[in-house]
Amino acid sequence: MRPCFPVATTNRRFSSLSSFLLILTLGLVLGPSLLLAQGTGYWHTKGNEIVDSKGETVRIAGINWYGFETADGVVHGLYDQDYHVVLGEIEAEGFNSIRLPFSNQVVESPWVPSAIGYWKGGEPINADLRGLTSMQIMDKVIQAAGQLGLRVILDNHRSEAGNGNDASGLWYSSKYPESKWVSDWVALATRYKGYADTLGNPTVIGMDLRNEPHSIGTSGFNGACWTGDTDVKGCPASSAQNWPAAAERAAVAILKINPSLLIFVEGTDCYDGDCGWQGGNLEGAAKFPVELPVPDRLVYAAHDFGPDLYRQKWFNSGTTAATLDTVWSNYWGYLSESGKAPVWMGEFGTENASSELKSNEPGSQGQWFESMIGYLGNHPAIQWSYWALNGEDSYGLLDGNYDKTPVSALKEDMLHSIRFGLAGEKPYEPCSAKPPAPQGLTAAAVSSTAIELNWDGVTPPAGCAVTYDLYRSTESSVTPQTGELIATSLTQTNFPDKGLTAETKYYYYVESVDSEGSSGSSAFASATTKAGPVLPIACHIDYTVTNEWPGGFQAALVIHNTGVNPISSWTLKWSFADGQVIDGAWNTAETQSGSTVTMHNLSYNGAIPVGEGIYGIGFVGTQSGTNAEPTKFTLNGTVCK
Repeated sequence: MRPCFPVATTNRRFSSLSSFLLILTLGLVLGPSLLLAQGTGYWHTKGNEIVDSKGETVRIAGINWYGFETADGVVHGLYDQDYHVVLGEIEAEGFNSIRLPFSNQVVESPWVPSAIGYWKGGEPINADLRGLTSMQIMDKVIQAAGQLGLRVILDNHRSEAGNGNDASGLWYSSKYPESKWVSDWVALATRYKGYADTLGNPTVIGMDLRNEPHSIGTSGFNGACWTGDTDVKGCPASSAQNWPAAAERAAVAILKINPSLLIFVEGTDCYDGDCGWQGGNLEGAAKFPVELPVPDRLVYAAHDFGPDLYRQKWFNSGTTAATLDTVWSNYWGYLSESGKAPVWMGEFGTENASSELKSNEPGSQGQWFESMIGYLGNHPAIQWSYWALNGEDSYGLLDGNYDKTPVSALKEDMLHSIRFGLAGEKPYEPCSAKPPAPQGLTAAAVSSTAIELNWDGVTPPAGCAVTYDLYRSTESSVTPQTGELIATSLTQTNFPDKGLTAETKYYYYVESVDSEGSSGSSAFASATTKAGPVLPIACHIDYTVTNEWPGGFQAALVIHNTGVNPISSWTLKWSFADGQVIDGAWNTAETQSGSTVTMHNLSYNGAIPVGEGIYGIGFVGTQSGTNAEPTKFTLNGTVCK
């Protein structure tokens, strides 16, 4: 999960209660019709889907609202807003559920929280919470959520009250052993069994048994493990580290109290030496699934974040939406794709800058989030809950005052595109058709190094989410084989292609893509970059074979600017003498025609200041013979010495 932050004190500037009164009025007038959009009765599973008591498909499209698990002992934001207002904002944004974290400490030793405001703009707020303990406030929040038709999933986030997950990686501690962990779940299942909305539909519909169990704990692999994990000697079911066995024990106790509840079981971090996000590795469930005493109640849960939180091994210069899809399918998506069970993305989130939401840069935060939205759109059976609502969180949807307008309209729109909310949206249909090819592609040179591309958006087939892939070439017959894929998983219908060579003609086409495949190419468009200032350059190229094996080799290049003028973009060319063929390159856009190799800069490494160089360019290739190193290189047409 994202790190939590302490809430502000209650002496904050307050505004009017008009938004609260409007939301409350709308809730009273529209409540019954909104509630109908949530399905009826308890939810249960059917294959990889979640359905209501009548068998109608529903989808968890929720948000995390944290605080009960922290030392504050209460959901955050109540220092500045009435809790009814915050719940109204959740409902107004189209979320249908709340993931509500808590600690075992707050269940067993509740206290009267101090981080609550009782006046705003001269009017009372949270008046009915004054003097109540944390658990009594949780009762009020859950009851009010139900009146708006919102469903609640309780999340055992940690044992002792505090921020983040438990560093031990286990579901228990010395003060709160497994017996208390189970008894606390029994107490909550009993406490909220009767909570229902005005139509009698239950409010609390599921239990997320433990947040982010993980095997790499405080001292090596001494945390939670999954059965069969070779790093933990097979993680036998009898072990005090075996997480799925503990989850089954807790589920048995919970389902005795309320057999209609959904049981959410998160993954670990590692399995057989393959490590990822804490709570996000469900590889072990393929051979060792969780088994519950009541059928159709199990939902597997995972968490996933971008490189800004931690640069996992799959975030690099070669990252694409397709490579991310492969990672997700390997860790948890396969469970849904194979129809084994529903999967819930219980936490995922990003900051609010546009570059953190959408980006064409490989391995970036924006690329990750945009790809995740596309993945969830193309896999509607996968459930999700965004992290987090909280305005004090850098990933927060709201601002620090918990005002009704989200900080980022772009983030709001992206989440809306995959929601299953309260406003009567139809259930998601599975995507079953390829999209049509885009029309109206145009290319216009805007400078000596940039061309602007625009095209008409396509209408997605029913149940599909469409993105766009853009190809470029200097050849008139551009195809996926001859062209360079310069942008993938685009959601917008325009693209600025930068870092180009002056007075050069470029050819483009665009494809639309959904989960069923590609549309095929649009009609071609072309443009010639404008003439640029001619500045003399001088250069030197270091070419080094760094590794070699029978039939293959790896090489690295450094481009040095030895002249008196800076270089803003570059095109490097040379010819091989022994029939070498490049199989893949990094930190450059590379093409090869016969023995001639052409490399272009990428968006982030075109500039070479005077006296400096571009490092990190490399490639792997095949060879037969002597593998002689090239002797002549040209940079932007100038022979390098």
